[in-house]
Amino acid sequence: MSDKPFPIPDDVASIEPDDLYERLDAGDSFGVVDTRAPADVDDWRIDGDSVVFANVPYYQFLDGVPESALEELPEARPLYTVCAKGLSSKFVADVLDEAGVDDVVAVEDGMEGWERVLASTELSADTDATVVQFYRPSSGCLSYLVVSDGEAIVVDPLQAFAEEYVAAAEERGAELVAALDTHVHADHISGVRTLAAEYGIDAVVPDAADERGIEYDEAYDTIADEETITVGDVAVEAVHSPGHTSGMTSYLVDDAVLLTGDGLFVESVARPDLEDGDEGAPEAARQLYDTLQDRILALPETTLVAPGHVSDSAEQAADGSFTDTLGSIAAAMPALSRDRESFVEFVLADMPPRPDNYEAIIATNLGQQPLDDDTAAELERGPNNCAATTDAMTGQ
Repeated sequence: MSDKPFPIPDDVASIEPDDLYERLDAGDSFGVVDTRAPADVDDWRIDGDSVVFANVPYYQFLDGVPESALEELPEARPLYTVCAKGLSSKFVADVLDEAGVDDVVAVEDGMEGWERVLASTELSADTDATVVQFYRPSSGCLSYLVVSDGEAIVVDPLQAFAEEYVAAAEERGAELVAALDTHVHADHISGVRTLAAEYGIDAVVPDAADERGIEYDEAYDTIADEETITVGDVAVEAVHSPGHTSGMTSYLVDDAVLLTGDGLFVESVARPDLEDGDEGAPEAARQLYDTLQDRILALPETTLVAPGHVSDSAEQAADGSFTDTLGSIAAAMPALSRDRESFVEFVLADMPPRPDNYEAIIATNLGQQPLDDDTAAELERGPNNCAATTDAMTGQ
């Protein structure tokens, strides 16, 4: 018996979060019943085109299965129950099973388990390097491993998955030699310092980001605009891309793949208000416009854009990654064809809420406060919200 106001069965059918993601990624149809309170579900849940979703809080089942709750259940099967930690969802799965609802399966460890899922895909790109995109479905965060001739670097690593990046390099016969950030992140805890401290990997931050006042305990290097890092046989060039932040820097891999961080997404553009707030957002948006027009769109149309985040509205490329060519993005995103002031007005008009805990996350990533893994995980929960708007793709 648990200290919760309900029994937690040991024999309820369950599925590991990684296995659930594989089903989601394959496009399998299924139902999800989220048993958390509605306020916890609105912005952060397991969802997708093939998912039939319902939020039926666990407390509706404390005295059995009311007819109203049965009517809310998705008809799709299997029916996966999920909660915060995997406790109330097991209780609900057991109650539903006892009531004769078929094929009900609880998600192990709930949303805490879901946030530990990290998927990976090798990009189909015109480069001698192997570029691996890592995708965290709970937040939409993307990070990258670049491998060439026995060496590897990781770009925008998440602290929670430091071990996975090292293992991924080893699986490809490479030694992870450096960890780079594109900017001071506002939505997740960077893994650059962790990789430096625990694995002896060189930490690298953009020179312009360092000017914000980074205070790492670990030694780190900086990289300036147009400087390169050599990885095996390929060059990775820093492209200063301010707008989202003053230090935002993209990385051009082998003149073929542009790791854009939060400057340009496959379905939207960056929001400009996370460094200097509402007051500084208009000027940052103008800076973003100049970056996109003068630095990013000046590259060949065949350049593969590999962003730092993806929203629920983004579609996967043929290779399973969240990427697209620069030419395709420019053609599909009318916001990129606007004049400067019209672009600024458009970007500022429809920004979503700022990421949860963004100020604390920024302070952590500047090195101003240490965090243990549990506290870091709590800060990161929820949507990333680093794009200006998911409507930029079609906005006129």
